[in-house]
Amino acid sequence: MPFTVEQFFEVFQRYNEAVWPAQVVAIVDAFIAVGAALRGGRRANKLIAIILAALWFWMGAVYHLQFFRQVNPAAVVFGVTFLIQAALFVWLGVAHDRLTFDPRLDVAGVLGAALILYSLAVYPMLGSAFGHSYPASPTFGLPCPTTIFTFGLLLWTRPRVPIALLVVPMAWAVIGTNAAVQFGVAEDFGLTVGALLSLPLLLRQGRQLQPRTA
Repeated sequence: MPFTVEQFFEVFQRYNEAVWPAQVVAIVDAFIAVGAALRGGRRANKLIAIILAALWFWMGAVYHLQFFRQVNPAAVVFGVTFLIQAALFVWLGVAHDRLTFDPRLDVAGVLGAALILYSLAVYPMLGSAFGHSYPASPTFGLPCPTTIFTFGLLLWTRPRVPIALLVVPMAWAVIGTNAAVQFGVAEDFGLTVGALLSLPLLLRQGRQLQPRTA
């Protein structure tokens, strides 16, 4: 790694102090997305896609390209891929209506709810318990907890999720696991577990995807 543990957490501190209260806005947006998924409907689907796009755009443009790039040159690549992910949510979820959210009491639905709860509540509590206190801690709106949240919402898609939407989150799960091991961010192991549990369910949904006809 081109940076130390101290520099890693200092990036979180600089970010959190500079963007406040954007963290609160991100959490409010997350609750709006969950409420829209529970309500259902075409407008709700588009709203969720817009919120997910906004979160991934924020992580790419603000966190990676403005803050993380100061200690890690690879953040430029991360930032660009996160911006691509944001564009995919707009393209597939807003422009082409390819995302339908319909949470149910099945394995995927329950796991999705568990991951959403973990990202918004359990993750910060575990971080505090492990000594990662605010502002030098990853907050919602940063890559790992927000990726967990994304997995949760994608598990609520019916009957399928476009495979293209899984590439960047899964790649980030691998990177997050590496950070969890090297820097002692134990709460990020929730990303690892969430990705491993989500992948077979999401791929099973993805295999149902058929070409759309005019």
